[in-house]
Amino acid sequence: MTQSSVIRTDPVHPRLTIGAAYRRFGPRLLVGIALLSLVLGGWFWWHGEAGSSNLTWTLGTLPVLLALFGQIIASLRRGDVGLDVVAALSMSAALAFGETLAGNVVALMYAGGQLLESFAEARARREITELLGRVAFTTMRYCDDTLEEVPIATIRQGDRLLVRQGDVVPVDGHVADGVAVLNLSALTGESIPKSLSRGGEVLSGSTLVGAAFDLIASRPAAESTYAGIVRLVEAAQASKSPMARLADRYAIGFLALTISIAAVAWLASGDPIRALAVLVVATPCPLILAVPVAIISGISRTAKSGILVKDGAALEALAHVRTAILDKTGTLTRGRPTITAIRTGERFTDKEVLGLAASLDQASAHVMATSLIQAATDAGLMLLPPAEIAELPGKGIEGTVGRRRVAIGGDTYVRNRSTGGHMLLHELDNHDGVQSVAVAVDGFVAGVILLQDQLRDDARTTLDALRAAGIERIVLASGDMTHIAQKVGRSLGVDEILGDLTPEGKVVAVRREAATRPVMMVGDGVNDAPALAAADVGVAMGARGAAASSEAASVVLLVDELYPLSTALGIARRTRTIALQSVFIGLGLSIVGMIVAAFGYLPPVQGALLQEAIDVAVILNALRALR
Repeated sequence: MTQSSVIRTDPVHPRLTIGAAYRRFGPRLLVGIALLSLVLGGWFWWHGEAGSSNLTWTLGTLPVLLALFGQIIASLRRGDVGLDVVAALSMSAALAFGETLAGNVVALMYAGGQLLESFAEARARREITELLGRVAFTTMRYCDDTLEEVPIATIRQGDRLLVRQGDVVPVDGHVADGVAVLNLSALTGESIPKSLSRGGEVLSGSTLVGAAFDLIASRPAAESTYAGIVRLVEAAQASKSPMARLADRYAIGFLALTISIAAVAWLASGDPIRALAVLVVATPCPLILAVPVAIISGISRTAKSGILVKDGAALEALAHVRTAILDKTGTLTRGRPTITAIRTGERFTDKEVLGLAASLDQASAHVMATSLIQAATDAGLMLLPPAEIAELPGKGIEGTVGRRRVAIGGDTYVRNRSTGGHMLLHELDNHDGVQSVAVAVDGFVAGVILLQDQLRDDARTTLDALRAAGIERIVLASGDMTHIAQKVGRSLGVDEILGDLTPEGKVVAVRREAATRPVMMVGDGVNDAPALAAADVGVAMGARGAAASSEAASVVLLVDELYPLSTALGIARRTRTIALQSVFIGLGLSIVGMIVAAFGYLPPVQGALLQEAIDVAVILNALRALR
């Protein structure tokens, strides 16, 4: 049992189709053919064999032209009309007018541009594709007194697993025994390992760099953090941003402008070579190269910083956000209240009240139940299994623990289930953000447990950073009682505080703010999901938040911290700026080049070289979004 578990880090590749084979090897092959024919034709020309050189250059152009026609036909079937048409026209015109050298140069430049674009996108996608390569397929599970290697798809909540040094954690869970020293860089971008002791929460996708430890699975593999990340990354890779679609529409206008300038140059001069030179300068175009590279670069950069942006549309929308609406519990606060005091009746001790309450709360999914169980575990209390459970969601829960009847909840709930000790219920009044629950045992109020949800350490600095990043208005929207929300909101200096909100009330708040400016909603719970979906940009606290909120959101924070939020805003705005710079500068240079060519000052061969220099410049500029 000392061998490392078998974890495959590379998924099984599907059969390579003709289309996939072309995308993988085609650009390299076409560049090789065009380059070889250019060199060989030059050798013939140098030795005075003009006929052989023209034939060689023609043969080097035709494969690229045929491949280009295939791409154009495929695009037309999808209803897309792109600037590939310009490239096809320039190569066809070069061969028709006997400018075979120009045709070969254009073919080499076009194929080289395709190869350069593929390389740039691969470089830009590096961080997000690395996420997909870390999926664990098997793990070691305890079965009675033995260990067995099982597929992670068979893991269920409560299973005890052995995670060994070098293993990728397969499912979310908590440390059952030992100390876990984990590398979270794949999830958060943080290179410094993090140590977690018994009870610490472990996220799937992190790598164990310390000694082996036991993990108790908190959810199945399909519902774990890393599985959700992989699904979202795959969706992001397949998406197309509005800016890219806008570029497609602009491409039609640029195509019309190119053909118009070429036609005017031919008619005015009577020289078809001028028209050819104009077409050559426009091939290929920065408009179709710069935007996809910049958007993918931005998405990859956010992934490296612990932020998963689902698609290019979300990245662009994030760049326009001016209002932020934030949930309180689990977003601005830690989401796990800690016990500040326990008030008990004469017949009970603190440990008895906490032990009975935590035992019963093992049957509840309420956030306070998690806090009570954790506190009892930390205190070394023995928890008994509850029975005869009856829960009224949001009000309280009752059941049998051992031989005692226990009820936990608010004032009315516990008062209706007890006949004595009601003086303690006065402790249920909320003061300065403190929340409390009453515990009744065998019909008598045994105690009141006071809890307080602490602000995140980075809440204040994050809100300051959001304002510095361009957020003009911050609204706190909470389902908690208004006076609790007001205490938190005032301490943070938000612009408006809304309390006692239902999920529908949060949607109303989002729509009201969206009527004046683009809105970002940040939340973590199931009750936040409708508001996240209604906002221009929904941001989910994905490390610990509910699956529903992560599915509804367009941006997911992979770490249980707020600080990446301002980073995401900065990356989105910088990415959009870089994309627009690349487009407008590249288009401007191309149009200037076409005008110069139309007046006869830029021959076709030199025009092709100039355009290639422009393409390289705009792609390199787009890659700046990675930094």
